[in-house]
Amino acid sequence: MPSNTLTLILAYERGQGLEALTRERTKAAVPFGGKYRVIDFVLTNCLHSGLRQILVLTQYKSHSLQKHLRDGWSILSPELGEFITPVPPQMREGQDWYAGPCDAIRQNRYLIVRNRADQVLILQGDVIYRMDYAALLDAHREKGAAITVAVRAVPAPGTGHQTGVVLDGADRVQALKLPQAGEAAAGELWETMGVYVFAKEVLLALLADYERGSTQDTDLVRDLIAAHLDLGVGAYRFGGTRGRVRPDRFWSDLASIDAYYQASMALLRADPPLDLYQPDWIIRTYQGQYPPARTVPGPLSGNEGVFVNSMLAAGTVISGGGVNRSILFPQVRVEDGAIVEDAILFQGVEVGAGAHLRRCIVEKGVAIAPGEQIGLDLKRDRKRFWVSPEGVVVVTGENLSTA
Repeated sequence: MPSNTLTLILAYERGQGLEALTRERTKAAVPFGGKYRVIDFVLTNCLHSGLRQILVLTQYKSHSLQKHLRDGWSILSPELGEFITPVPPQMREGQDWYAGPCDAIRQNRYLIVRNRADQVLILQGDVIYRMDYAALLDAHREKGAAITVAVRAVPAPGTGHQTGVVLDGADRVQALKLPQAGEAAAGELWETMGVYVFAKEVLLALLADYERGSTQDTDLVRDLIAAHLDLGVGAYRFGGTRGRVRPDRFWSDLASIDAYYQASMALLRADPPLDLYQPDWIIRTYQGQYPPARTVPGPLSGNEGVFVNSMLAAGTVISGGGVNRSILFPQVRVEDGAIVEDAILFQGVEVGAGAHLRRCIVEKGVAIAPGEQIGLDLKRDRKRFWVSPEGVVVVTGENLSTA
């Protein structure tokens, strides 16, 4: 039952592969989808799943994340035993920062011990997906498992990003590697997705065992669970019909700038793989009190601002410019004659008159000079900006000022 569950969200990492977007914020606080932060998706899953006791383990450049939690997620009642609490390293078991997922949980063992919950749900806070954890917890209880690991199908060998698992016919974890083509029992490959349920006493015992051993501490399955499959580790298949959320099966760990860009632009499809519009599964976030987005005629050309197949957040103004297949966060301004194509503009970006942006991610608050061109000549852009392997240009205030 959700009321008997303590939830730990791991949100302390910078995020390898997203360094261009995590210079000033942790990965869980990276903007996504026109108005959200990455952590909003996991927290929303908790909210709709009836989970009301949530600890968010923070560390790397956490101010942006903690401010977001304060402003957007101070919605629970301490008088009823409900909380969403950020927990930076407390130095209770040494003088070290969180060294990895196992160590982060170990350092907060006292919070687990004193909580009355009899099971612990551990989640990655920097992954995008929608999931009904109540259904997962029900399955965990029905199977009587000591540990349950949520898994998702991998299309083909070599395409997974997390720890691969091999399942038996009863959906128990048998091994922790991706099989080669043809080795999967039912022609399916599976991988973990950063969602784990532990019986409380089992988790505490595994943490004690972890302290006695030596490990690189990079993955909960490999470093905390692998040596204890004999306890009975169940698998919960993601994307089924069980639970209340539409089974859109979308999951992304945003492992690179290109993965982030692809996950974002997929939201613009006619039938997007991630449904932001399910009326009983609305994604919650902090929203500033901004006026509605609008288009207005440009002051010089007199042409009306236009946008096609794009997301425009509140406070955005297109003043005679044109926006196509793009995602604009709050308070973006596109001036007369400017063109924005296949781009992601974070909050407060200003695109000067006559500028042209293509396949760009522009950091919060950056002002693009009138007539500037970015994304049209990658050879030139690589001398000025960070450009991904697939040609996505990331524009920050720092690299723009030195251009």
